[in-house]
Amino acid sequence: MASESYFTTRRTVRQYNSREISDDELSEMIEAASHAPTTGNMQLYSVIVTRSDEGKKALAPAHFNQPCLAGANVVLTFCADFNRFVKWCEASNADPGYNNFQSFVSAMLDTVIVAQQFCTIAEMRGFGCCYLGTTTWNAPKIAEALALPELVVPVITVTLGYPEGETQVSDRLPVEAIMHTERYKEYDAEAIHAFYTYKEALDENRRFVENNGKQTLAQVFTDVRYPREANEHFSAVFLEFLAAQGYMSRS
Repeated sequence: MASESYFTTRRTVRQYNSREISDDELSEMIEAASHAPTTGNMQLYSVIVTRSDEGKKALAPAHFNQPCLAGANVVLTFCADFNRFVKWCEASNADPGYNNFQSFVSAMLDTVIVAQQFCTIAEMRGFGCCYLGTTTWNAPKIAEALALPELVVPVITVTLGYPEGETQVSDRLPVEAIMHTERYKEYDAEAIHAFYTYKEALDENRRFVENNGKQTLAQVFTDVRYPREANEHFSAVFLEFLAAQGYMSRS
Protein backbone atom coordinates (compact mmCIF):
# COMPACT_ATOMS: atom_id res chain seq x y z
CA MET A 1 0.00 0.00 0.00
CA ALA A 2 1.18 3.51 -0.78
CA SER A 3 0.63 4.71 2.77
CA GLU A 4 2.75 1.91 4.22
CA SER A 5 5.54 2.38 1.67
CA TYR A 6 5.83 6.01 2.76
CA PHE A 7 6.65 4.96 6.31
CA THR A 8 9.08 2.22 5.36
CA THR A 9 11.04 4.54 3.05
CA ARG A 10 11.00 7.76 5.09
CA ARG A 11 14.32 9.52 5.56
CA THR A 12 15.81 11.84 8.14
CA VAL A 13 16.89 15.01 6.33
CA ARG A 14 19.75 17.10 7.72
CA GLN A 15 20.59 19.24 4.70
CA TYR A 16 18.18 21.85 3.32
CA ASN A 17 18.09 24.31 0.44
CA SER A 18 17.29 28.00 0.84
CA ARG A 19 13.64 27.83 -0.24
CA GLU A 20 11.38 29.46 2.33
CA ILE A 21 8.45 27.81 4.09
CA SER A 22 5.54 30.23 4.31
CA ASP A 23 3.98 31.20 7.63
CA ASP A 24 0.59 30.07 6.33
CA GLU A 25 1.81 26.58 5.41
CA LEU A 26 3.62 26.21 8.72
CA SER A 27 0.48 27.22 10.61
CA GLU A 28 -1.60 24.78 8.57
CA MET A 29 0.74 21.91 9.44
CA ILE A 30 0.81 22.75 13.15
CA GLU A 31 -2.98 23.07 13.20
CA ALA A 32 -3.34 19.69 11.50
CA ALA A 33 -0.85 18.12 13.92
CA SER A 34 -2.84 19.47 16.86
CA HIS A 35 -5.58 16.95 16.06
CA ALA A 36 -3.28 14.17 17.29
CA PRO A 37 -4.40 12.13 20.33
CA THR A 38 -3.91 13.96 23.63
CA THR A 39 -4.38 13.20 27.33
CA GLY A 40 -7.95 14.06 28.33
CA ASN A 41 -8.15 16.45 25.36
CA MET A 42 -6.02 18.89 27.38
CA GLN A 43 -3.40 19.51 24.60
CA LEU A 44 -0.51 19.76 27.02
CA TYR A 45 2.07 21.18 24.62
CA SER A 46 3.29 24.33 22.93
CA VAL A 47 5.49 24.78 19.84
CA ILE A 48 8.13 27.49 19.70
CA VAL A 49 8.98 28.46 16.10
CA THR A 50 12.47 29.80 15.46
CA ARG A 51 13.29 31.31 12.07
CA SER A 52 15.80 34.07 12.76
CA ASP A 53 19.55 33.58 12.58
CA GLU A 54 19.76 35.19 16.01
CA GLY A 55 17.31 32.69 17.46
CA LYS A 56 19.10 29.72 15.91
CA LYS A 57 22.42 31.04 17.18
CA ALA A 58 21.00 31.19 20.72
CA LEU A 59 19.80 27.58 20.49
CA ALA A 60 22.86 26.14 18.75
CA PRO A 61 25.13 25.59 21.79
CA ALA A 62 22.40 23.59 23.56
CA HIS A 63 22.30 21.29 20.53
CA PHE A 64 26.08 20.98 20.31
CA ASN A 65 26.12 23.22 17.21
CA GLN A 66 24.65 20.59 14.91
CA PRO A 67 24.85 21.95 11.33
CA CYS A 68 21.26 21.01 10.47
CA LEU A 69 19.99 23.55 13.00
CA ALA A 70 21.73 26.52 11.39
CA GLY A 71 20.84 25.29 7.90
CA ALA A 72 17.16 24.69 8.53
CA ASN A 73 14.52 27.11 7.33
CA VAL A 74 12.57 26.58 10.55
CA VAL A 75 13.44 25.12 13.96
CA LEU A 76 10.52 23.93 16.08
CA THR A 77 10.85 23.26 19.80
CA PHE A 78 7.96 21.13 21.06
CA CYS A 79 7.40 21.73 24.77
CA ALA A 80 5.45 19.88 27.44
CA ASP A 81 3.18 22.65 28.72
CA PHE A 82 0.86 22.60 31.71
CA ASN A 83 1.25 26.36 32.17
CA ARG A 84 -1.64 27.26 29.88
CA PHE A 85 -4.00 24.64 31.32
CA VAL A 86 -3.19 25.57 34.94
CA LYS A 87 -3.87 29.24 34.21
CA TRP A 88 -7.24 28.29 32.73
CA CYS A 89 -8.06 26.22 35.83
CA GLU A 90 -7.12 29.05 38.18
CA ALA A 91 -9.16 31.54 36.17
CA SER A 92 -12.13 29.16 36.29
CA ASN A 93 -12.31 28.62 40.08
CA ALA A 94 -10.68 25.16 39.81
CA ASP A 95 -7.76 23.92 41.91
CA PRO A 96 -5.08 22.38 39.64
CA GLY A 97 -2.89 19.59 41.00
CA TYR A 98 -0.42 19.27 38.14
CA ASN A 99 2.89 20.22 39.74
CA ASN A 100 4.11 16.62 39.86
CA PHE A 101 6.01 14.07 37.83
CA GLN A 102 2.94 12.16 36.60
CA SER A 103 1.60 15.38 35.11
CA PHE A 104 4.91 15.96 33.36
CA VAL A 105 4.74 12.46 31.88
CA SER A 106 1.24 13.20 30.54
CA ALA A 107 2.41 16.45 28.99
CA MET A 108 5.54 14.81 27.60
CA LEU A 109 3.50 12.08 25.89
CA ASP A 110 1.18 14.68 24.36
CA THR A 111 4.23 16.53 23.09
CA VAL A 112 5.89 13.49 21.55
CA ILE A 113 2.67 12.49 19.79
CA VAL A 114 2.00 15.93 18.31
CA ALA A 115 5.63 16.29 17.22
CA GLN A 116 5.52 12.99 15.35
CA GLN A 117 2.21 13.86 13.74
CA PHE A 118 3.70 17.18 12.62
CA CYS A 119 6.70 15.43 11.07
CA THR A 120 4.49 12.99 9.20
CA ILE A 121 2.37 15.82 7.82
CA ALA A 122 5.44 17.84 6.85
CA GLU A 123 7.16 14.93 5.15
CA MET A 124 4.03 14.01 3.20
CA ARG A 125 4.06 17.58 1.88
CA GLY A 126 7.62 17.15 0.64
CA PHE A 127 9.54 18.75 3.50
CA GLY A 128 12.49 17.20 5.27
CA CYS A 129 12.68 16.83 9.06
CA CYS A 130 15.30 15.89 11.61
CA TYR A 131 14.77 15.20 15.31
CA LEU A 132 17.48 16.65 17.54
CA GLY A 133 17.92 14.21 20.41
CA THR A 134 19.77 16.79 22.48
CA THR A 135 16.71 18.71 23.68
CA THR A 136 16.29 17.09 27.09
CA TRP A 137 20.06 16.99 27.60
CA ASN A 138 20.32 20.76 27.71
CA ALA A 139 16.75 21.71 28.59
CA PRO A 140 17.77 24.55 30.96
CA LYS A 141 19.78 26.31 28.22
CA ILE A 142 16.94 25.92 25.73
CA ALA A 143 14.40 27.19 28.26
CA GLU A 144 16.55 30.27 28.85
CA ALA A 145 16.92 30.95 25.12
CA LEU A 146 13.16 30.62 24.58
CA ALA A 147 12.03 32.33 27.82
CA LEU A 148 9.99 29.31 28.93
CA PRO A 149 7.94 29.89 32.11
CA GLU A 150 7.22 27.43 34.93
CA LEU A 151 5.54 24.16 33.87
CA VAL A 152 6.92 24.46 30.32
CA VAL A 153 9.70 22.00 29.43
CA PRO A 154 11.36 21.50 26.03
CA VAL A 155 11.06 17.86 24.95
CA ILE A 156 11.68 17.60 21.20
CA THR A 157 13.36 19.85 18.64
CA VAL A 158 12.69 19.38 14.93
CA THR A 159 14.57 21.06 12.10
CA LEU A 160 12.50 21.63 8.96
CA GLY A 161 13.17 22.62 5.38
CA TYR A 162 13.15 21.61 1.75
CA PRO A 163 15.59 18.72 1.26
CA GLU A 164 18.92 19.34 -0.45
CA GLY A 165 20.14 16.18 -2.16
CA GLU A 166 19.31 12.58 -1.34
CA THR A 167 19.58 10.82 2.00
CA GLN A 168 19.46 7.09 2.62
CA VAL A 169 16.81 5.18 4.51
CA SER A 170 17.99 4.29 8.02
CA ASP A 171 18.25 0.62 8.89
CA ARG A 172 15.72 -0.85 11.30
CA LEU A 173 15.54 -4.03 13.36
CA PRO A 174 13.25 -6.75 11.95
CA VAL A 175 9.71 -6.78 13.27
CA GLU A 176 10.46 -10.04 15.12
CA ALA A 177 12.84 -8.07 17.33
CA ILE A 178 10.22 -5.61 18.54
CA MET A 179 6.88 -7.46 18.43
CA HIS A 180 5.85 -9.76 21.29
CA THR A 181 2.69 -11.88 21.34
CA GLU A 182 0.55 -11.85 24.50
CA ARG A 183 3.56 -11.59 26.86
CA TYR A 184 7.09 -10.28 26.67
CA LYS A 185 9.45 -12.96 25.39
CA GLU A 186 12.97 -12.59 26.73
CA TYR A 187 15.79 -12.63 24.18
CA ASP A 188 18.50 -15.28 24.18
CA ALA A 189 22.01 -14.70 22.81
CA GLU A 190 21.22 -16.36 19.50
CA ALA A 191 18.22 -14.12 18.87
CA ILE A 192 20.14 -10.97 19.80
CA HIS A 193 22.92 -11.88 17.39
CA ALA A 194 20.42 -12.55 14.60
CA PHE A 195 18.61 -9.25 15.15
CA TYR A 196 21.74 -7.07 15.08
CA THR A 197 23.87 -8.86 12.46
CA TYR A 198 22.52 -6.78 9.57
CA LYS A 199 23.09 -3.48 11.39
CA GLU A 200 26.62 -4.47 12.37
CA ALA A 201 27.48 -5.48 8.79
CA LEU A 202 26.54 -2.16 7.16
CA ASP A 203 29.52 -0.31 5.67
CA GLU A 204 28.80 2.92 7.53
CA ASN A 205 28.60 1.09 10.84
CA ARG A 206 31.83 -0.77 10.16
CA ARG A 207 33.42 2.63 9.57
CA PHE A 208 32.00 3.90 12.89
CA VAL A 209 33.71 1.03 14.65
CA GLU A 210 37.02 1.50 12.85
CA ASN A 211 37.11 5.30 13.10
CA ASN A 212 36.43 5.18 16.83
CA GLY A 213 39.00 2.49 17.50
CA LYS A 214 36.43 0.06 18.90
CA GLN A 215 35.91 -3.67 18.53
CA THR A 216 32.12 -3.71 18.13
CA LEU A 217 29.31 -1.39 17.10
CA ALA A 218 27.80 -1.71 20.57
CA GLN A 219 30.98 -0.20 22.01
CA VAL A 220 30.50 2.86 19.80
CA PHE A 221 27.18 3.43 21.55
CA THR A 222 28.31 2.64 25.11
CA ASP A 223 31.74 4.30 24.99
CA VAL A 224 31.41 7.14 22.46
CA ARG A 225 27.90 8.20 21.53
CA TYR A 226 25.96 7.63 24.77
CA PRO A 227 28.43 6.81 27.55
CA ARG A 228 27.36 6.17 31.14
CA GLU A 229 28.97 9.38 32.44
CA ALA A 230 27.04 11.57 29.99
CA ASN A 231 23.76 9.78 30.68
CA GLU A 232 24.15 10.23 34.43
CA HIS A 233 25.20 13.87 34.12
CA PHE A 234 22.34 14.90 31.83
CA SER A 235 19.86 12.87 33.88
CA ALA A 236 20.79 14.91 36.94
CA VAL A 237 20.55 18.16 34.96
CA PHE A 238 17.12 17.30 33.60
CA LEU A 239 15.69 16.15 36.94
CA GLU A 240 16.91 19.34 38.60
CA PHE A 241 15.35 21.36 35.79
CA LEU A 242 12.01 19.56 36.15
CA ALA A 243 12.00 20.51 39.82
CA ALA A 244 12.83 24.12 38.95
CA GLN A 245 9.97 24.18 36.45
CA GLY A 246 7.51 22.98 39.11
CA TYR A 247 7.01 19.34 38.18
CA MET A 248 8.51 17.43 41.14
CA SER A 249 6.28 18.43 44.05
CA ARG A 250 5.37 15.66 46.50
CA SER A 251 2.72 17.67 48.33
